[in-house]
Amino acid sequence: MRIPADSEIPDGAVAVPAVVTALARGDAITPVWRNELGGLTFRLDDTRGGGRGARYVKWVAAGTPEIDLAAEAERLAWAARWVRVPSVLEHGADGAGAWLVTEAVPGVPAVDRRWAADPVVAATAIGRGLRLLHDSLPVAECPFDWGVPRRLPRADERIADGEGPADWAPEHQRLTLAEARARLDAPPPIDRLVVCHGDPCVPNTLLHDDGTVAAHVDLGSLGVADRWADLAVGAWSAEQDYGPGCDSWVYEGYGIEPDQERIAYYRLLWDLA
Repeated sequence: MRIPADSEIPDGAVAVPAVVTALARGDAITPVWRNELGGLTFRLDDTRGGGRGARYVKWVAAGTPEIDLAAEAERLAWAARWVRVPSVLEHGADGAGAWLVTEAVPGVPAVDRRWAADPVVAATAIGRGLRLLHDSLPVAECPFDWGVPRRLPRADERIADGEGPADWAPEHQRLTLAEARARLDAPPPIDRLVVCHGDPCVPNTLLHDDGTVAAHVDLGSLGVADRWADLAVGAWSAEQDYGPGCDSWVYEGYGIEPDQERIAYYRLLWDLA
């Protein structure tokens, strides 16, 4: 799976955007994540008894079209009627960038070292969490789309920008650009339409101490698609973060047998799009 090397928990000094300082209103600010596009996430902790509780602020610089925080706020508000996701407190944008403030929810990301040491429990929980999400969110009421036709233009944009086999995951680098793109034009039949998470990688499932699912985060791409669009990528991420073979526990937790044709297709689509 292709996870850019510069997605990380910051371990050095991080410049705090002015709007984040203003949103904190004197609360403690802790950088907790930096993504490959330069987007930052901060935790705000009320250390003075102001009654605000802990919050998270996602911030992205202006001119970063790949991250749409207003769209994420809309999806979080919609999904919150049926599943546990962070509540949106506020969002906005100015000339420097955009921001999204959400409440803190219980649990720690499944990528936490505590769960890296217990990968079977964690990977199984990720599968159960995806099943819960898919079973709970109503397709007929979902206004958001994450299907193949909607995603293919992004693959074409990246190809037009010069991306090719050298930029892909190792299992796809044996394909030529023409072969890979042709495969995307021949998706397998839909297995089951669900409301997909859209970014089902390991860090985006939060777990309680007992290994049960606490919440899902980072739903900026949430939308209707074949369930394998989530499953293929979630299991791929588990294998990368926990080790070879851990993908099987995601399928076990979900309660499904691996479908190799759909897994291969949706991993290629993820890689290119």
